[in-house]
Amino acid sequence: MGDSNSPSTELLKTVLEPLLEDFQYWLERSRQLLENEKIQFMTEEEQLDLLQRVKEAQAELSTAKMLFAATDRQVGIDMATLMPWHQLVTECGNVGMRYRQSKQE
Repeated sequence: MGDSNSPSTELLKTVLEPLLEDFQYWLERSRQLLENEKIQFMTEEEQLDLLQRVKEAQAELSTAKMLFAATDRQVGIDMATLMPWHQLVTECGNVGMRYRQSKQE
């Protein structure tokens, strides 16, 4: 491994670590919503499918975080891995926003 204080390691720690924490937080919030509430504007199958995709992303994220920590934060994560998580968090955010709006009506 290279110098653990190199600029690229610091960049990974500064950018990637909080990003992974954000993904973890928002996926967990989404999972709680999907497990504990009936989303009226989704079919049961759609809700279960979204919940399953959230669970899969959480498992992938957990593995990525373990590898990131095991390499002393010196290894990045490919954008091809991050983008589906980002898209899923965005999709869940839209569902959550629509759910909250439907509760206010």
